[in-house]
Amino acid sequence: MLNELRRAGLDVSWRGGDGGCRLAGPAASISIADVIRAVDGPLVSVRGVRPPDLAYTGPAESLLPPWIALRSNVREMLEGVSLADAPAGAELPRDVLALTESPSAWTNP
Repeated sequence: MLNELRRAGLDVSWRGGDGGCRLAGPAASISIADVIRAVDGPLVSVRGVRPPDLAYTGPAESLLPPWIALRSNVREMLEGVSLADAPAGAELPRDVLALTESPSAWTNP
């Protein structure tokens, strides 16, 4: 994971007796979305294809807008939470907390 973060410019590491690693910038400036993209790639994909690159034809064309909307919502939420927001006890943004208030958010259908 550290290699992926370094390639994305999110992590700085050094060798030697004092070797180690640290974030390349302030935790508040690095979003959870940045980390996920660095490690796993696109935030949302359909069979490995990003939603804007999907090619639905005929009656299936109506499937594209829901995928784009899902991607937009996932991106908005994950880009709105920084590494500074993430530690236990940290105050998450209010709109993110609101998404967790429904009991159905915690269960699988």
